[in-house]
Amino acid sequence: MSQYFDNVALPSNIVEFETHFLDNKFRFKTDNGVFSKEKLDFGTRLLLENLPIKEISGDILDLGCGYGVVSIILSRFVDAKFDAVDVNKRALHLLEMNIKLNNSSDITFFESNCYDSIDKDKLYDYIITNPPIRAGKDIVYKMLRGAKEHLKPGGLLYFVMRKDHGAKTAIRDISDIYNSEIICKEKGFFVIKCFLR
Repeated sequence: MSQYFDNVALPSNIVEFETHFLDNKFRFKTDNGVFSKEKLDFGTRLLLENLPIKEISGDILDLGCGYGVVSIILSRFVDAKFDAVDVNKRALHLLEMNIKLNNSSDITFFESNCYDSIDKDKLYDYIITNPPIRAGKDIVYKMLRGAKEHLKPGGLLYFVMRKDHGAKTAIRDISDIYNSEIICKEKGFFVIKCFLR
């Protein structure tokens, strides 16, 4: 669980990996104490592959951004402004390096525990997240349910979750707020699209 919270006491060992998405090359610096430090994890890749990239624009919140995979990759393909937030200071430091490494633009990043540091009046067209299951159900549900306070009318929440980590239960438990649609199932992962009721 340490990768989700302040872990500056962990020994640093910055490494770099390369990945490809839609025939574009990306490089990411990672470190001890961050999620998926050796490669682009399958769930996040599946989430990215199932976003309607040709339709996306406007304001996007990359919630629990880690070292910046979602914002940095999407920013190369869409005309949008990104806020990338995470509670992990080390991840945000890596994100800053990765923005420069990939010549990314239109990404603002700052520390926030879920929505705590986001202006209560700030609204987004899209909120995108691979929620940190190991941080516990309370945090995950705060991320999912709290999106309703920060979505524009017609805005969408996209998230990815494993079936055996409770994806169907999560859909049920947020059904008072959202209509949800499973847009992809692969290798036990569900990519889920939600819009406000």
